[in-house]
Amino acid sequence: MATAQAAHRVSAQQAPKAPGLLMGVGFGGFVDGIVLHQIVQWHHMISSTSGNSPRSLVGLETNTVADGFFHLSTWIFVLLGVTLTVRAWQSGKFAPPWRAHTGMLLTGWGIFNLVEGVVDHQILGVHHVRDDLGAPLGWDIGFLVFGASLLLVGLLLVRSAQRDSSMEPQRTN
Repeated sequence: MATAQAAHRVSAQQAPKAPGLLMGVGFGGFVDGIVLHQIVQWHHMISSTSGNSPRSLVGLETNTVADGFFHLSTWIFVLLGVTLTVRAWQSGKFAPPWRAHTGMLLTGWGIFNLVEGVVDHQILGVHHVRDDLGAPLGWDIGFLVFGASLLLVGLLLVRSAQRDSSMEPQRTN
């Protein structure tokens, strides 16, 4: 059994990285949309724009539609990641080591947070992490720091998996 597992082990360098990265972007968006938009309701997609306050019925309806399109886009990222995973399997590639895959998921989530935090919170100003506060900059900075931390931990996991797998005999495709 151990020999069969070793024969199917693939190095972190050989394994496709795009599937985990795309799934991480999508899952990061799901966490943001489900937790921050729906559960704690700190903000919605366009809750800081003129005339779209979620405190009014019309504003809440508009934000709900915008949130729906946001969720659709994050779902598409996950779908793309899953599609690339299946295509890799069909072409004979094996899954990456768990550490490398988890690292790519965290890297994708960190990229999501950084892009969303810079573009939506700072450049466009369509919402902030806490729209219900008078001075949301601290929460926005915390969101960016969390994203940078996810990115760093993810890249460290990938690098660690690559270093460890380069020391083991590998199967080549």
